[in-house]
This record gives sequence, C-alpha cells and structure tokens, in this order.
Amino acid sequence: MENVTRERAYTKQGQMLTEDENIVEVPLTVQYKISNLQDFVLNVDQPEISLQHATDSALRHVVGSTAMDQVLTEGRELMASEIKERLQRFLDTYRTGITVTQVNVQSAAAPREVQEAFDDVIRAREDEQRSRNQAETYANGVVPEARGQAQRILEDANGYRDETVSRAKGEADRFTKLVAEYRKAPEVTRQRLYLDTMQEVFSSTSKVLVTGNKNGQSNLLYLPLDKMIQNSPGNNAPVTGSAAAGNNTDVVPHVTDLPQTRTRETR
Repeated sequence: MENVTRERAYTKQGQMLTEDENIVEVPLTVQYKISNLQDFVLNVDQPEISLQHATDSALRHVVGSTAMDQVLTEGRELMASEIKERLQRFLDTYRTGITVTQVNVQSAAAPREVQEAFDDVIRAREDEQRSRNQAETYANGVVPEARGQAQRILEDANGYRDETVSRAKGEADRFTKLVAEYRKAPEVTRQRLYLDTMQEVFSSTSKVLVTGNKNGQSNLLYLPLDKMIQNSPGNNAPVTGSAAAGNNTDVVPHVTDLPQTRTRETR
C-alpha cells in the first residue's frame, strides 16, 4: 500500500536554453504527496515517472521564456511559482493523483565550460549598476542645488525689478511735484535746483572754487587745497609734478586781493 500522508521529493537538474539563447544549469526540487490513491494506482502506469517528465517539460518551458539574468538572479522565485502551476496542470490532466506542495528553484549557474565568461558578464553588470547609482546620487545632489540657485537668482531679479520700478515711480512723482512748484515760482525753484546740484557735486571733492560776487569780479580761481595741505611745513611729503605748481606763494596773494569773495570747501 502507498502512504498518502508522506511528503515526497524529486530533484531535477539539467541544462536549459533561456529566452535570450544562453545555456544555464538549473537545479530544482519538487515536493509532492499522493492526494488520490485510486488515480495514483490505477490511472497511470508509473505515475512518478510521469511526474519527472512533466517536471522536465514545465521547467524547460518556463526557463525558455525567461531571460538569463532573471534565471541567475532575482527571477527564481517567480520561476518556481510558474513551474508549480504548470506542473500541477499537467498532473491533473494525466489524473496521476499527485499534488505538488512546493517547487524550489535553486541557484542556477552557467555551464562550467563558460563559467568564467559568465562571471565577467556579472561583474560588468554590477559595475554598470554601481555607476548608475553613483550618477543618480550625484544628480540628486546637483539638481536641487541648481534649482535653489535658479530660484535665488529669480528672486533677486524680482527684487531688483520691484526696486527699480518703485524708484522710477518715486522720481516721476518728485518731478511732477517739482513742475508744480516751478510753475508757482520759477526763479526760486531754479535757484534751489542749482544749489542742490552744486552741493551734490562738491560733496565728493576736496577742491575749492573761489568766485567774485555778482557786481565784482567774475573770474573763477581754483585753489588746490589738498596739494597745499600736503606741502604745508608740517607735512614732510615731497613736492612733485603738478603739486609743486600749486604752492601757497603763487595762489594765496590772489585770494586776498579779491573783494567780497565766497568760498566753499568740503572734504
């Protein structure tokens, strides 16, 4: 009598041709038990031989529709599930009375004759994956930084635009108000603009201009006070070039002779 409760196992190993036309050696183990004793004993002659043939057929069909890298790496679990389903379908068709409980596809490998070449391929694939990961890591670091810089430049440009527009509007408003004041008192406004302009010009220079009054002299004298201070007795700096031409004895006597002169000095 056959024991219907005992878990049985069958091991198969052989060279298979993958979908991309590479030869690999695939070992697997099939675990099964007798689920219908009548079918197992009466319907099929040597049902376990039928199991072996069905296993070989299912294995070749699944491996033949799978790429080599899937067979050698992470595709074994999916292959085992497909082999079990196909194998059980064959056994049910034959009415062998056998139920497959588990199919384990062990680590597949290339034939010994080409194992070295396969190892080179695997190393090259690993190098490719490592380079891709490094490139993705670099991109993940550079792209956000570039986006941040672009956003900062955009915000700076918007700030500059707003500042320029506001300044232009302020200048336009000031000019509008100035025109209104000019129409009320042209002479006063003109004099004020002149004084403001001269103050702005002379505020950034150390030169002094001496002019006569309206009823007196109209000549314009230039006093190089910066050179005169540099050449003063308390200053030991040497006198060279144009500085020598602007000493006290040449310029000051003319200044004292001018009646009612007005000076403006800013440093």
